[in-house]
Amino acid sequence: MNNSPKETKSKSNLLDEVVKEAIDGTYINIDVTTNARTNEIGKINEWRKRLEIRIKQQPIEGKANKAIIKFIKSELNLKTDVEIATGSTNSQKTLFFRDLDKNTVLSKLKLL
Repeated sequence: MNNSPKETKSKSNLLDEVVKEAIDGTYINIDVTTNARTNEIGKINEWRKRLEIRIKQQPIEGKANKAIIKFIKSELNLKTDVEIATGSTNSQKTLFFRDLDKNTVLSKLKLL
């Protein structure tokens, strides 16, 4: 893989659009596929500017949202609060990681 300055800058700009730091935590835009074969964190969708998340649970009565939070907290070994800030009823959501800075979230997601 070529890590030219242009490519590195593009990845950095993309991460800035996907992950945003706030005063009390960090927001990350995700695109969720429900009813998947496995729970997994995918790659960043460059067109939607969202991190892809696949979850086994069906989107019935908020069960998929609960499964997303449980999976993310488990996968990233988080004790901090994770909540769905926007998009509770559609596949494009924004997660909020309370009291975590942007670099910590990126590091845990292995996106740095």
